[in-house]
Amino acid sequence: MSLATAIEVPAQPYPFELRTAHCALLIIDMQRDFLEPGGFGEMLGNDVSQLRRTIAPNRALLAAWRKAGLLAIHTREGHRPDLSDLPQSKKVRGRSQTCIGDAGPMGRILIRGEPGQDIIPELYPLANEPVIDKPGKGAFYATDLQLILQQHGITQLVVTGVTTEVCVNSTVREANDRGYECLVPEDCVGSYFPQFQTMGLQMIQAQGGIFGWVGHSSHLIGAISAG
Repeated sequence: MSLATAIEVPAQPYPFELRTAHCALLIIDMQRDFLEPGGFGEMLGNDVSQLRRTIAPNRALLAAWRKAGLLAIHTREGHRPDLSDLPQSKKVRGRSQTCIGDAGPMGRILIRGEPGQDIIPELYPLANEPVIDKPGKGAFYATDLQLILQQHGITQLVVTGVTTEVCVNSTVREANDRGYECLVPEDCVGSYFPQFQTMGLQMIQAQGGIFGWVGHSSHLIGAISAG
């Protein structure tokens, strides 16, 4: 398969024209505190199994992506240990007794360098895969993601990770405004809330793909593995 070849990948609302030479896999916030039993997400009363179902398809897609020699990028939501990049409005959100920066089950909550803020072992980045530490929901805000994409000539993104309605949707919308074409494999994204999963995906593909395309990882793997 030539990297310059456009490959038609089944998707909604219509097929996605994948150009592997200009496409990156962007894996959003597959962090221990969000996905692992006993982490911060579960501490808040969430059902982490809703997110953990995305691990296997993400592993398969990442393995195929790496085998094809394509660019994979990972993100982690988190803040500086001194909290200098944490707006007060975010810190007090939800009026929880436990806030960002407080001690949690896996270290200080959403603090860079803490065990819970790191990516799960099943999807851990290779040394040559960029890791974007982001202080907000979207992966472009206050990060060097766009610079990295420009350096690699990227115009398309396959966006996976968690959660569908928050960080995935925020990133896809940011990317759309910057001119990137985004494909979201529905089995590789997840929400703690099934109804938000459904609506989050529908919002991406609505109105003829207002923010992007929604597909399935099996079609992507088949496309990039064909050659």
